[in-house]
Amino acid sequence: TIDRPLGSKHPEAGFIYPVNYGFLLNVPAPDGEDIDAYVLGFFKPLETFTGRCIAVIQRSDDDDDKLIVAPVGKDYSDEQILALTEFQERFFESSVTREVI
Repeated sequence: TIDRPLGSKHPEAGFIYPVNYGFLLNVPAPDGEDIDAYVLGFFKPLETFTGRCIAVIQRSDDDDDKLIVAPVGKDYSDEQILALTEFQERFFESSVTREVI
C-alpha cells in the first residue's frame, strides 16, 4: 500500500516525498508497526505496487527498518539507494543491507 505517493508532503516533518513510500500490511517491522517500503523506479504517484525487495535500509539509531522495492529486473546500487532515500534517511544512521546475516 502506498500511503505517501511521490510528491506528497510528510504529515509532520513537512518534506516532499521524491519517491513513492508505503508499507506492507500485516508484515511487522522491528518497531511493531507494518514494515515501511521505499518504492523506486516509478516517477509518477502510485496507489499500490507489486515488485521485488532488492535491499533493506537498517537504522542503527531507530527500530524502523525500510524495505527497498523496485520493479522486477531493475536494480540500484547501495549509493543510488542512499541518494534516493536521503530526503528522510539523513535524520538517521542508516545503512543498506542486501542479505540476512
